[in-house]
Amino acid sequence: MNLEKLARRCALGVCFAGLVAGAGYAQSQDPGSQSQDIKQDKKDIRQDKRDLRQDRKDRNQDQRDINHDKRDLRQDRRDRNQDQRDINHDKRDLGRDERKYGNNSSQVANDKKDLHQDRQDRNQDQRDINHDKRDLHQDRKDRNQDQKDINKDKKDLRQDRRDLRHDRKGH
Repeated sequence: MNLEKLARRCALGVCFAGLVAGAGYAQSQDPGSQSQDIKQDKKDIRQDKRDLRQDRKDRNQDQRDINHDKRDLRQDRRDRNQDQRDINHDKRDLGRDERKYGNNSSQVANDKKDLHQDRQDRNQDQRDINHDKRDLHQDRKDRNQDQKDINKDKKDLRQDRRDLRHDRKGH
């Protein structure tokens, strides 16, 4: 009976070992699909690098736009401030000329005309300032989005490189 138990256990052990080996073989990849995975990973890496270059290019262009808008904004503010100084000067001239020549004089009419023109200039400069502020806000928003895209592409690139290493090892 001992011999019979021993034979049965050995047979069961061989069967179990065969099942384990068969399952392991069934789970292993064939070399063809492994090389396909490696090809696909390399393709993904190239695409990620292209995306990364393009996102960096976009971000840098947005930064140049931001710098340009800042210059425009500073210039428009200087222009608006100069126009406000002209308005203040024309108001003083108008007051002096009204006292000196009267309300119906040609000097007063010229001062009113100058004052009107300076106010129009100042208002136009203020509109330009508001427009430049909107542009600046949008450019900053674009730049920040491009930076987020860069970070995502870097993450994708790392993941694809990790996948490539994993596939090369045959896992």
